[in-house]
Amino acid sequence: MNTILVVDDQPTVVYSLKRLLQMEGYQIITAENGKEAIELAARHKPDLVIMDVRMPGLDGLDALARIKTDQPQTQVIMMTAYSTIDKAIAAMKLGAFDYLAKPFDNKELLSRVRDALKSKELMASTVTFDGIEDDAIERVIGKSPQMLTVYKQVGKVAPTDATVLIKGESGTGKELIARAIFHHSGRAMKPFLAMNCAAIPEYLLESELFGYERGAFTGANFRRIGKFEQCHGGTILLDEIGDMPIGLQAKLLRVLQDGGFERLGGAETIKVDVRIIAATNKNLEEMVKVGTFREDLYYRLNVVCIELPPLRERMEDLDDLTAYFIGRFNKKFTKHIKGITAEGLIRLRNYAWPGNVRELANTLQKAVLFCNCEYLSPDCCESLEAMDDGKCAQVEQAVRQLATLIFTQGCQGRFQEAIRMLEKEMIKKALDLTTGNQVQSARLLGISRNTLRKKLEGENLD
Repeated sequence: MNTILVVDDQPTVVYSLKRLLQMEGYQIITAENGKEAIELAARHKPDLVIMDVRMPGLDGLDALARIKTDQPQTQVIMMTAYSTIDKAIAAMKLGAFDYLAKPFDNKELLSRVRDALKSKELMASTVTFDGIEDDAIERVIGKSPQMLTVYKQVGKVAPTDATVLIKGESGTGKELIARAIFHHSGRAMKPFLAMNCAAIPEYLLESELFGYERGAFTGANFRRIGKFEQCHGGTILLDEIGDMPIGLQAKLLRVLQDGGFERLGGAETIKVDVRIIAATNKNLEEMVKVGTFREDLYYRLNVVCIELPPLRERMEDLDDLTAYFIGRFNKKFTKHIKGITAEGLIRLRNYAWPGNVRELANTLQKAVLFCNCEYLSPDCCESLEAMDDGKCAQVEQAVRQLATLIFTQGCQGRFQEAIRMLEKEMIKKALDLTTGNQVQSARLLGISRNTLRKKLEGENLD
């Protein structure tokens, strides 16, 4: 029988977890703080520890470090209601098996428990790492399951020198994740340079990256050191790597293979020790197929791949992002906006955000700058109102795609059923956005409350 140590300073949480896990046949011991957890772990040698991050006295991360040092094969699942990227990364670097944000689903927890216990049986040893605190990475906001997955990947790959490929749409925060990897790596005290391959003309990109010798071309009156030499011992981010010219890709491939290159116009081989992080919003696999991106370079870059979700796929993070940006722009503009109205928040939630977090930041920056009230509202500034045109274009495109799908799947004869399904989903979404408020839902849908009630009765929706 596997033994699990449950650690939390809230008795109700300890009780519910103990009862749940005992029903699954596990032997449970409990602790209410980090110090007691270390003592019980040393005495009972549990197979798994489930521990809260925030506790009085010795917190969960400090306790995690002690437990993993004394018993490296004991698996630890951290849990918290205050999820931030630095805590998640620190936990993973210290050797935590997983990191869960409260509240979590019991089925999800049990699945993680089974995976952790299975991993303990298979593992031979565990490497632990010291946590590195840096306020700058707090700019990465989100505790959705998708972002927690990203944090875990960053925590595992950061202490290594592995090449990382970060994929994601424009505005998802690829550079922030690259900086998080850098800040939590062994190269954190060395240089970090970011190069946008799409922003520099092709004829200048090579000299920017690799430098040039005097006389290499007209106007080259002196030797210039490129970014790779400047970044020796550190980390370089090659943003928009998909826009790198095919001819220059071969030179980058050599750097990845043996760390060597020649300056433009030079014959001397320069050796550098640089960790490469690449980022792109393009489909490199498709580019490889059509011959616009080297296959060998793609596999060299794609040692570890981190995919950032678009904002529309992690809308549960929107409230935290909104609060963060309002606070940030309050400081920037010396404003005192306390928050956003319910109607304003609904409008933000109901937008597709094609520009992702960057677009949200720009929208809220304008809103904070021009708002003269205590709370942002849909009509307090033009920036929130201006989203309607973009939203309608998104909807029109989605409707066209839906109509095409209906016909290509041979469902054109089910016209009324398709309309009813769309109407039902819109009603459910409106109720979800307004937490069940029928008056606000009807206003969102542009119908009367009585009409909404009839439709709810007709669809048997609660």
